[in-house]
Amino acid sequence: MSKKIIVVISVILVVLVIIAISIFAWYNSAINHVSNDEIIHVIEVPMGSNVASIAEELKKEDLIKSPLAFRIYVKLNNISNFQAGTYELKKNMSVKEIAEALQTGIVKSKDVISITFIEGKNMRWLAEKIAEVTNNTVEDVFELVEDENFIDSVIKERWFVTDEIKNKDIYYPLEGYLFPDTYEFPNKDVTVYHIFETLLDEMENKLEPYKQTIQKSEYSAHEILTIASIIESEVKFDKDRKDVSSVIYNRLNNKMSIGCDATVYYAFKIDMGERELYKSEINTYNPYNTRGPKMEGKLPVGPISTVSLSSIEAAINPNKTSYLYFVTDKNGNAYFTRTSEEHSQKINELQSQGLWVEF
Repeated sequence: MSKKIIVVISVILVVLVIIAISIFAWYNSAINHVSNDEIIHVIEVPMGSNVASIAEELKKEDLIKSPLAFRIYVKLNNISNFQAGTYELKKNMSVKEIAEALQTGIVKSKDVISITFIEGKNMRWLAEKIAEVTNNTVEDVFELVEDENFIDSVIKERWFVTDEIKNKDIYYPLEGYLFPDTYEFPNKDVTVYHIFETLLDEMENKLEPYKQTIQKSEYSAHEILTIASIIESEVKFDKDRKDVSSVIYNRLNNKMSIGCDATVYYAFKIDMGERELYKSEINTYNPYNTRGPKMEGKLPVGPISTVSLSSIEAAINPNKTSYLYFVTDKNGNAYFTRTSEEHSQKINELQSQGLWVEF
């Protein structure tokens, strides 16, 4: 065998050894614990779940570093008896510990609580809901909302949150940023911080597929969420959301006031449906009040409620229309028009049919 061939074989062997060592190092790191965080994460393993779906769910909750490494570990250790159930897992658990836990079939602690946050609700409602279900008070919620260090950390850690939320005119910096859904927490002692972080995580998950679209848009994530919150507050049915979105954009492009009642209610901290708006409120300038003076072609200073995924999608991808007006009847159906005359006619029509909203 020539020296040249020996050299080539030696180089190949060295490369293979380096690759093998790298894979071994990666695998050992990937099956180690994610962090030293001891916060409990509640994971549901439905009947019939396969290893791949379990691995993806664990990764989604950031409980493992790599779904592939998890699957390799399960294969190498011939594990085939994961049990359906609800588990309490932590980030400080290794893949070995998690795999062992998932074979027990032990259900979650009876102390686990469930909180449902509803679309279209404002921060005051969220604070009341948290106080109702957990051992926190409304004051605890607003203490964190107003904590500048916390707000700065949120801005630093999340791509879709910027200094826009620190505008002095904004009532609650994280309004509209907490994704509404049903969540489970370890017990009633869960902190407001953990609740907020969980809802922010879910908002990031929901926005991630649209990240490039948002970043290329002339509107910031903050403005997108603001538009989504108006859509959420104004219409009941998903089918109407993209048309409402088009009305908002059309009015902005035409330098018109958006003219949304929901923003007036929010501006004066009145719950929608509580009563009719006063003319003095409608005609008063407030950076949230899109029916007030000096708001032509402007969005409210920030979101006015929690938002659903359908409202976010509508804000990002509005229908292409020439609508400038819309109105909803008492059943939640929306009607769209192009001129003020058509708009007035539609209102008169709804009133004559007994479909007009009255307080």
